[in-house]
Amino acid sequence: MSDILQTIIAHKRSELENSRAPKPSLREALLASPTGIIAEFKRRSPSKGWINKDASPVVVPLGYQQAGAAALSILTDEHFFGGHDSFIVEASRSGVTLPILYKNFVIDEQQLYDALYCGASAVLLIAACLTLEECSTMMNRAHALGLEVLLEIHSENELAYTELPADCIGVNNRNLGTFVTDVQNSFRLVERLPRDRVLVSESGISDPAVIRELRRAGFRGFLIGETFMREADPAAALSQFINTINS
Repeated sequence: MSDILQTIIAHKRSELENSRAPKPSLREALLASPTGIIAEFKRRSPSKGWINKDASPVVVPLGYQQAGAAALSILTDEHFFGGHDSFIVEASRSGVTLPILYKNFVIDEQQLYDALYCGASAVLLIAACLTLEECSTMMNRAHALGLEVLLEIHSENELAYTELPADCIGVNNRNLGTFVTDVQNSFRLVERLPRDRVLVSESGISDPAVIRELRRAGFRGFLIGETFMREADPAAALSQFINTINS
């Protein structure tokens, strides 16, 4: 066997072993955090176009960690969000040790393996993208691979999905049809959600005072992207945001 082939095999074996290594828990990180902020690395969105086109997956996620984020969300969808799986790899190699959420429209089992191999701790499963049976199958497979699941719902019509054993349940405050965000959506749904899961409010959060209100309502995680990413220094924006929460 040639030296080059041996090197390739050793590299692939190392990648496989790393993908199977225990990952930090998103659920536990949110429970332990005084703020619960899941800081998101998102370069663009379908509704607003490019938000921060040149943002570096090496610089921004590590900056978020240093600024006090509880966990990270990294967009990997290329078409709508300008993301890539390699962003998670680059973030991890830069020194990020926080749990990372693989955020994409996950509809196929192969994507679970993609999340595993690039080093994510958890995957997002969106109720609007999956039937109840499909979601159950994908969730069970994710758990078998050692990945946690953040289940995302948008309305009362999707409450049946919350009976599945998701590690965290997220309420998206953005209407997928109109792209209008309304944080009141989280307050409307919170009493209908199982309290044995970690609850996450997603989208439209730009006021530290709202974080305090959501925590009182029962939420422990807060996924925030554009509020930080539209700033020249997203990590500095997060740091200031956290200081305001704690003041």
